Amino acid sequence: MGIYVLMIVLMLAGWLVQMRLKSKFTKYSQTPLANGMSGKEIAERMLHDNNINDVRVISVEGQLTDHYNPADKTVNLSHDVYYGRNAAAAAVSAHECGHAVQHATAYSMLQLRSALVPIVSVSSRWTMWVLLAGVLLVNTFPSLLLVGIIMFAATTVFSFITLPVEFDASKRALVWLDTKGITTQAEHALSKDALWWAAMTYVVAALSSLATLMYYIMIYMGRRD
Repeated sequence: MGIYVLMIVLMLAGWLVQMRLKSKFTKYSQTPLANGMSGKEIAERMLHDNNINDVRVISVEGQLTDHYNPADKTVNLSHDVYYGRNAAAAAVSAHECGHAVQHATAYSMLQLRSALVPIVSVSSRWTMWVLLAGVLLVNTFPSLLLVGIIMFAATTVFSFITLPVEFDASKRALVWLDTKGITTQAEHALSKDALWWAAMTYVVAALSSLATLMYYIMIYMGRRD
């Protein structure tokens, strides 16, 4: 019974964190930067200051869809961040450039995460189906569930490796924003708060993945509640 309660608690926590994150970004998007710089300009400035000249900053559709793509070396910023001239845009654009800096400096955890991407991408397409079949056939063909558990474990490991990558990118972003005077003291506090809530989404996702993995392991071991 305990594992079910934990999974429900984590699902609720994930929803609350997402709502809090959206609320924070909406609020901080209404706080204009004193220097008037846009997210695009901040991203290009941070890349330049880190001697990165082969990364493009582009605009993508959606909300909170911002990401760095190491495959084509692009910092992808959502419309509101790309054109935004506020604390939220500053935080997000600098954070994504933090990933570009990680890539340029061969940050070990980012390299490990990138190496796992192909494995996780392939396994994620089939994991749920294998786990479902494994649960249904657990008493007659337990090895199938074990295969599903191993496949899902790869996803769980990936989610935990993501944590230091995200925290490090935020740290790089905040240090740069502060040392270069991009944000005032008050704006910096807002940017730090926004990035903290963004990081919490990854923390909850990792814990939820671990709880789910434990659930399937318990079924495999015959400890069904």
